[in-house]
Amino acid sequence: MDLFIPDVYQKSIYTINYAKLKKNGIKCLLFDLDNTCASYRTKEPDRRLKELFAYLTNDFKVIIISNSGKSRLRPFKEKLNVDTAYRAHKPFKKKYIKILNMYHFKENEIACIGDQLLTDILGANRLNFFSILVNPIAKYEVITTRINRLFEKVILKNLGKKHLLVKGEYYD
Repeated sequence: MDLFIPDVYQKSIYTINYAKLKKNGIKCLLFDLDNTCASYRTKEPDRRLKELFAYLTNDFKVIIISNSGKSRLRPFKEKLNVDTAYRAHKPFKKKYIKILNMYHFKENEIACIGDQLLTDILGANRLNFFSILVNPIAKYEVITTRINRLFEKVILKNLGKKHLLVKGEYYD
């Protein structure tokens, strides 16, 4: 169950203490796209996301890593001026290892930010990256995510009983 426990749990990508991440040696931020940065139905980044990413790229290498395809990520890549890793097959390690090798980061220099325990947090923790869980942006989710959420509920219930992760109790 430890692999499902994030290092940080925050309400959204806008409430994360990025200065603390930088101070702790994080150099690269891997953001999930769908329901972390934008809803599934959003076709391009809004002003607030553009401003956040513009600010973050001053201090970090910012990469969007998603299980979605290249065409879904293209408008975000272009308008946010960041790199992307599409069809990542999170939580599998292959795309994460490719990022480590391509950008020459160490495991302890990468933080992964996402809204799902079964893909984002598990994937990050399997590689000993710093993991940050945020709440999903929207209620609408594709069928595969809805199925994952059923398993996630069971995991959250078990972690909550042990006071290891309780929905809505944020920490950093």
